[in-house]
Amino acid sequence: MIRFENIIKVFPDGTKALQNVSLTIPKEQLVVIIGPSGCGKTTLLKLINRLETPTSGEVYVEGKAISTIDPVELRKTIGYVIQRIGLFPHMTIEKNAGLVPNLKGWAKDKTTARIHELMNMVGLEPEQYLHKYPLELSGGQQQRIGVVRALAANPDIILMDEPFSALDPISREQLQNEMKYLQEKIKKTIIFVTHDIDEALKIADMIIVMKNGKIEQVATPTELIENPMNDFVKNYIGVERINRKKSVGKRELQDFVSFFESETATHYIEVDASMLVEEAIALLENDSTKGIQVKRNDRELGFVNQSILLRAILAKEEVR
Repeated sequence: MIRFENIIKVFPDGTKALQNVSLTIPKEQLVVIIGPSGCGKTTLLKLINRLETPTSGEVYVEGKAISTIDPVELRKTIGYVIQRIGLFPHMTIEKNAGLVPNLKGWAKDKTTARIHELMNMVGLEPEQYLHKYPLELSGGQQQRIGVVRALAANPDIILMDEPFSALDPISREQLQNEMKYLQEKIKKTIIFVTHDIDEALKIADMIIVMKNGKIEQVATPTELIENPMNDFVKNYIGVERINRKKSVGKRELQDFVSFFESETATHYIEVDASMLVEEAIALLENDSTKGIQVKRNDRELGFVNQSILLRAILAKEEVR
């Protein structure tokens, strides 16, 4: 658990970046911080690994004030992924990925096994990529390596500062899906800064909305859509987006996939997890003996049939 207590941050030029912020971030949640440029998102993030220090107030990790921890030792225990990726161009992917475990004195075989595990988890074959250099990889592949490096020493906390914003839309969507998949597997405390509201609504367990160094609202994506706390939050999210998200049944298979059990069917149609439930039902409309195999980035998430999809719609209606 991360706790910010009465945080004030004033920069030397007089800029008030954070104004008396108190906040608790629960363990094993993917928490997204959003807000306009200059609202204090990145400053709040950097307080956690002491890249910034508060003018007053304290940050606690698992009940311990981080001001009492050596900054270098603290940063070895916290993964960090930035927009510019930050891979060392003169080092191979293997050396980049193993940087923190090596600094922590891990045995070589332990580091190698961990890197191979993570490379497979993000969809990059170790034998194909580990001997390469960063400039031989695409932007999306480099960002995946950035995630591998952040996870390599198995930290409990991972900080991500607009990590996907420089990527093309296709790569960005793939990595958003990958992030959700990874979090389902690794269950870390991830603090993710973005200015992209759709990205926040898609990946977050909890969203922190900021304005002028203050917190306007802390809520789940559903709560934020259903009950924006004030006009700023409503306008920042966008009335059109709120109305669209509230539309009956406009939910993707990935929103329900954890509810689905395997089912027996004559044959299966393969679809992406981002497909809307209604679209999936339409595929089965003329042949209820068919099933649907739900995949994300070519990974199988499960099997669904018409009855399960209809139950998903009914479940959503009951929640609403």
